[in-house]
Amino acid sequence: MPTTAISDETVTGLVGDAVAAPSMHNAQPWRFLYHRRDRLIDLYADPLRRMPAADPEGRALRIGCGAALLNLRVAAWHAGLRPEVSVSSAPEEGGPVATMRLHPAGPHEIDHELAGLHAMIRERHTSRYPYADKPLPDGLKQRLSQQAAAEGAALSFPAGWHLSLILDVIEEAESDAEYTGDPDEQKWVRTGTAESDTTRDGIPEYSLGARKREGKAPVRDFARGHAATDRGSAAYENAPNLVAVSTAEDDPKAWLAAGQAMERVLLLATREGLASSFATQALERPDLRWLLRDPSRGAGPVQMILRLGYGPMGPHTPRRAVRDVLDIAP
Repeated sequence: MPTTAISDETVTGLVGDAVAAPSMHNAQPWRFLYHRRDRLIDLYADPLRRMPAADPEGRALRIGCGAALLNLRVAAWHAGLRPEVSVSSAPEEGGPVATMRLHPAGPHEIDHELAGLHAMIRERHTSRYPYADKPLPDGLKQRLSQQAAAEGAALSFPAGWHLSLILDVIEEAESDAEYTGDPDEQKWVRTGTAESDTTRDGIPEYSLGARKREGKAPVRDFARGHAATDRGSAAYENAPNLVAVSTAEDDPKAWLAAGQAMERVLLLATREGLASSFATQALERPDLRWLLRDPSRGAGPVQMILRLGYGPMGPHTPRRAVRDVLDIAP
């Protein structure tokens, strides 16, 4: 039995950082259970926040949980704790997707690279605004790739014909009449001042960004199907910086790893002054997702497409209170 107690306040703080992670449509599909005696935090995927139309296999749900797990690890290291993580590749029905045991860490045990990303957890926001038509430096691309590799994923920066193909595939997904009526998407968009200002999840109107007047950046129009919003229009990038997160396998364990890699990349990108958003339209279509791979690189299945660039960092979007997602057991 552990001899050093970890306070409930500390655990509440760790989970508070974990839930700042991004998730599909900001559904926040996670729950946590802390076992005081064993110093264990169980991370569960919340099936009530799964999206059956857009995410029938639970891939995006697992990616969101992976992002929360990465934040939890970063927060633990920052708090002077050594997180020991075990991941379930096929959890029992209702079982945790990952478990973290917390150990006090000595001064020479701290993972300073991860701990150094802690301040970015609350700074990272999705930005659906235009970015500058400016390429990412090669050195930064290399550092971002190293972050993904550390979590067992690969990062690529599509260019030339591959970038054009990806943009065309995303545009096809975005313009498909049946797809644009996706009930999962409609459910999580909050329009109107009253709803936007009081919601604790979903995509509030103030974070929708401007309508795309021109440009090639893959910006999703979440306002379609809702009452008119006064967002104005803007010109977006003609040469967007897209980043593909890939894994060797395509199973629940790989999806969780992809989420951790994605969040680790996003935290470093935020520290480097980059804004970010997501381009998931084609990933939600099984008939289009396979087209996103770059066959010339031999990369595995694409799990996420990120858009990075120099521009507004985006507003803070709401999160549920920790008390609503964390239970504490003896």
